[in-house]
Amino acid sequence: MTDTPFTASVSVVVPALNEAANLPHVFATLPAWIDEVVLVDGNSTDDTVAVARALRPGLRVVTQTRRGKGNALTEGFAAATGDIIVMIDADGSTDGREIIAFVTTLVEGADFAKGSRYAPGGGSDDISPTRSLGNRMLTLVTNLLYGTRYTDLCYGYNAFWARHLGALALDCDGFEIETLMNVRAARAGLVIREVPSHERCRIHGVSNLHAVRDGLRVLRTILRERARRTARSVAVPSAAIPSTPAASAMLPPAPAASAGPARMPLPAPPERNVPVLDHALHSGGGRGRRRDHRRKAVPERA
Repeated sequence: MTDTPFTASVSVVVPALNEAANLPHVFATLPAWIDEVVLVDGNSTDDTVAVARALRPGLRVVTQTRRGKGNALTEGFAAATGDIIVMIDADGSTDGREIIAFVTTLVEGADFAKGSRYAPGGGSDDISPTRSLGNRMLTLVTNLLYGTRYTDLCYGYNAFWARHLGALALDCDGFEIETLMNVRAARAGLVIREVPSHERCRIHGVSNLHAVRDGLRVLRTILRERARRTARSVAVPSAAIPSTPAASAMLPPAPAASAGPARMPLPAPPERNVPVLDHALHSGGGRGRRRDHRRKAVPERA
C-alpha cells in the first residue's frame, strides 16, 4: 500500500475460478493505495492462486467451501478487514481504476455504491442484446416492487461500508447475489448511489453465466424477497414497522472521478430520513477485527 487519498481502509474482494490468465490484467488496474486484496479461490485447477500471490505480495487467499459466485463473495466479505469493501470480477470485465469513484461516493455520504452500465458515463463492450433486455426487465420489476430507481440491477461492480454486512445478510450461492444485495440494501433504507461504470469483455476463457437460467434465479430472488417483506408486514402491525422509503434514499448517479484527487478526510455520517440500523449491523460478520498496525480505524456510529 502507498499513500491513500482516503482515511478509511479499503478491501477489494475478487472471486476467481481458473482465472490465472486474466489476473495479471486485473491486478494491474488496482490502485496502489488499496489496503487489502482478498482472492476467493473456487478450487481452481490452474495456477490461479500461484499467479495471484506472485502478482500481489501480502494477498489474502480464501479457499471457497461451496460453489457459486454468491458463496465466494459471501466468504470473501467475511474475511475482509477494511472499513470499505469493493467487489470486482477476475475476468477483466471490471476496471480497477474505477475503484476510486466507488470509494469517493461512499466517503461523500453513501452507504452503498452501486455500479451501473446504463448511468450517464457508463457502458458495456460485453453485454448481448438478449442479456440487456432481460436486465432491463428485471430492473423494472425491482423498481416497481421496491420503489427504487435502479438503472442496472444485474451488475457485479459494487462497494459498501463493511458495517452494513449485517443488513445485507447474504445467503445465496449463485449469480443472483448482486440482485439480493441491491434489494436488501434498499429494504434496509441504506443510502444508495449509482456509479457509472464501463464493462469490458472477458479477456480469456468462457463465462459461467447462463442468461436464461441465471435470469430465472434473479427473478425468483426478487419475488421471494418481496414475499418475505409482505409476510413480515402481515405478522407485525404496520404502526410498529418504521417506514423505509427506498426511493428517497436513492441519490443521483455519481459523476466520473477525476484523476489525482486530493486527500479526502472521512466525514461524519450524514443525517438520514431513514431508520438508523448501525447498532444491529456492527454485530455481524466479525467486523470487530481491525488491524492494529494500520492508521486508527474510522469510528463507527453508536
